[in-house]
Amino acid sequence: DLDELIALTEDGRSLLTTMEERERSATGINSLKIKYNKVFGYFIEVTNSNLANVPPHYIRKQTTANAERYLTDELKKYEEKALSAEEKRHALEEELFRQALERVSAESQPILATAARLSLLDAFASLAQAAKEWGYVAPEILDDATLEITGGRHPALEHLVGRDKFIPNDVNFSAKEKVFLITGPNMAGKSTYMRQVALITLMAHAGSFVPAKSARIGLVDRIATRVGASDRIGRGQSTFMVEMNEMARILRQSTERSLLIIDEIGRGTSTYDGLALAWSILEDIVERLGCRTLFATHYHELTALEQARSLIRNLCVAVEERDGDVVFLHEVRKGKAPGSYGVEVARLAGLPAPVVERAKSILDNLERASGKTQRAQKEALHQNQQLSFFGASPASAPMPAKPTPPPEHLLRLESALREFDLNQTTPFEAMMRIKEWKETLLVSATPC
Repeated sequence: DLDELIALTEDGRSLLTTMEERERSATGINSLKIKYNKVFGYFIEVTNSNLANVPPHYIRKQTTANAERYLTDELKKYEEKALSAEEKRHALEEELFRQALERVSAESQPILATAARLSLLDAFASLAQAAKEWGYVAPEILDDATLEITGGRHPALEHLVGRDKFIPNDVNFSAKEKVFLITGPNMAGKSTYMRQVALITLMAHAGSFVPAKSARIGLVDRIATRVGASDRIGRGQSTFMVEMNEMARILRQSTERSLLIIDEIGRGTSTYDGLALAWSILEDIVERLGCRTLFATHYHELTALEQARSLIRNLCVAVEERDGDVVFLHEVRKGKAPGSYGVEVARLAGLPAPVVERAKSILDNLERASGKTQRAQKEALHQNQQLSFFGASPASAPMPAKPTPPPEHLLRLESALREFDLNQTTPFEAMMRIKEWKETLLVSATPC
């Protein structure tokens, strides 16, 4: 019925043309026409010269000066259907849609379950295709603090630059080397290196092959990142406040089984404030958490921590100077970077030549201001900071105690949130669960 109504509303003219041709053929009246006006509706018009050929089942409807107008049972039925077809079509479509909704609603849970399984299958198929096309390997998953990646690659960036152009790098965490402090100039590849380690670890935990020659990955309970720099104007938070909020959350929530990715902490404030905070945060990670950490920084003074903390090892991104130009090799090596190359990076970025030359002159003046070369100045600062940070007795510079475990009701709430699947929940059910959790918090917070 719906198909017929759609045909009447959308293909009415073609249906009339077909009927008209059929009547011409049946009567032999080539000038026969089917017409319509608002007074008489649809009718068949036959000129006076062809009236002798009009068949008996034609019903005369009107006489004009030059022609007679007729009806047939077929044309009358078409007219009745056509005039009400639009309204009937809309009513029937709405009814059929309602019936479809009821059937789908009755089977909503099986449909959602099927969709979830299909989405997982789609994701796994995509990962399998990527693994085959891009030479991924199956990682070995371990229940310890191991994290060894040989020839690791960034799964997204190698698509952009091409696998033959991307420089792979290794990482090797162990019980004796859990924190890697990474130095090197901007654009050298520090952030890419840290991100690829995090992504490879995440892919392994998701059951995927990984972009590397080999990978042995110990289970982590979370991957916590502090990267980028931006403010939150809507919340009245500066770049530095955003940094500290995120870092505070990481320090509170991380455990010995976590993987931390920390990129340029402390750059949102003054040099000495930032250095002091970065130094203290790094010490806290080493002494209290002892978790696998990649910590990138421009504070070269922090590299002194390798000598004072056994878990810390320095890494740097290799850079070469060729004919006065800085060339980024994108290779991660052991040791600390020889310098920041900030002025050279600015020149590569397209800063005007007079500005770059003036910056070099100012830098030379600053280095000579204390009567030391840049290297000697760093060594002196290194020695002073060793005394100030590590010469203090435990009583004068105590480390914070391990945080008190959260209350039992918060642990239960956290467990409920982790198990809550928003994709399998209706909006009403979600609102009720939120109301239930809120009531739990309010009751627990009420003093006895």
